[in-house]
Amino acid sequence: MIKNKVTLNFIQKYTPILNDFLKTSLPTSITNSQLSASMQYSVFAGGKRLRPLLLLAMVKTTETKVNLNTVQVAASLELLHTYSLIHDDLPAMDNDDLRRGVPTNHKKYGEALAILAGDGLLTLAFEWLATTKYNSQITSQLTQALAHAAGPAGMVAGQASDVLGEKEQLTFEQLKKLHKQKTGALITYTAEAAGIITNSDSETQKNLKMFAENFGLAFQIFDDLEDVLGTEKMMGKAVHKDAGEHKNTYPGIRGLAQTKRDLIQCVSNCQSALIKLQDSGVSIELLQGFLEYFQLNEEEK
Repeated sequence: MIKNKVTLNFIQKYTPILNDFLKTSLPTSITNSQLSASMQYSVFAGGKRLRPLLLLAMVKTTETKVNLNTVQVAASLELLHTYSLIHDDLPAMDNDDLRRGVPTNHKKYGEALAILAGDGLLTLAFEWLATTKYNSQITSQLTQALAHAAGPAGMVAGQASDVLGEKEQLTFEQLKKLHKQKTGALITYTAEAAGIITNSDSETQKNLKMFAENFGLAFQIFDDLEDVLGTEKMMGKAVHKDAGEHKNTYPGIRGLAQTKRDLIQCVSNCQSALIKLQDSGVSIELLQGFLEYFQLNEEEK
């Protein structure tokens, strides 16, 4: 639970802005009514908008104004993230019945339309990137960065490693690489996109990326812990599935106590990146507040 007032105020301001953009722009981008319903169902199923909010927060941290173009870039990231969730939930992948507390897309609309909804969100994400009013250089850099993060050297590679890894026991280093790609790549992209949009100096971009990389790893470790320690009501999806399906997870490979220490280390690495940003004159309170996401409940500690 995020309590930092600066971060909380930021989230309360920009979440409605992101949602308004999505609600206005998404329906007008789709011509088939059933496909539109399926795509909108997952986009508006109650996500936290963590990735687009983090992107906007990084832009704001560098004292650059968040405008409609920035919001459109952030919204395109949410589309791409949602596509990945729809496909991840399919029977051929994780075979999940619940996502964010409601039936998964394929459970409501069938597998074929769910696949097409994911395809539609993926391609529309790049259409939205291509139609901002940023100059051609920024647009090209943003497109290349997102394609790399989401593609066969990033998120898709991580998903492939996850699926194939179910048949074998991964090492700790293999697990870290898997999650750096599957979960971390899109979160790292938030820093890369912010750097491109703001044209920040190389040192600032380096430290933002260090923060994002460790945030992404912490996010996955936290999710693994919640699968073991949380409840279906708390998580909005089935829990305790990973062990039963022989998934490679941090608790499964590292043990519960060490996994908690791994989470603490990742958050500490994020703090180190923020200190370096602060030393160069950047205000860090907004990003600092995002780290409160990783606080375990008292009964989970």
